[in-house]
Amino acid sequence: MTDAESFHEYARSRLPMLGRVAFLLTGDAHLADDLVQLTLVRVASRWEQLSRGGDLDAYVRRVLYTQHVSWWRRVRREAAPAAVLPERAVPDFSGAAATALAVRAALARLAPRQRAVLVLRYFEDLTEVETAAALGVSVGTVKSQTRDALARLRVIAPELAGAELMGAGR
Repeated sequence: MTDAESFHEYARSRLPMLGRVAFLLTGDAHLADDLVQLTLVRVASRWEQLSRGGDLDAYVRRVLYTQHVSWWRRVRREAAPAAVLPERAVPDFSGAAATALAVRAALARLAPRQRAVLVLRYFEDLTEVETAAALGVSVGTVKSQTRDALARLRVIAPELAGAELMGAGR
């Protein structure tokens, strides 16, 4: 199998996971697609070296998160909350959908590094050591970022207090 074929196979198998993580980080489907594409372009440029050894998934995750933080630093867009919310045509009776929306909105209000730590720890179910490796930081940084992010979530989204995300760290 050539390098190009092995990269295409890897990208195809990881695309759904990368898309979910990118969406959780950005909160926008189009930005998530752009982030995944940029990540895969970066990985493809070094595929020959990467495919020889090492943890590909950890490297790809790190590229994804560092690209997201780079975008955030360059753009620094602030969402302007509306004073009055528009009426819904059809009410949402799904508790799971309401929780998902609340989590998404709360994640959007966190700093990018805090958001990345929570996504890796609680949505991708990585350990502290794996999270630290993926982000290129120490385990202590992961612990403090997790603590600070959960404390911030408790303040900005008290309705999530019963959700598993708000539970004690691992």
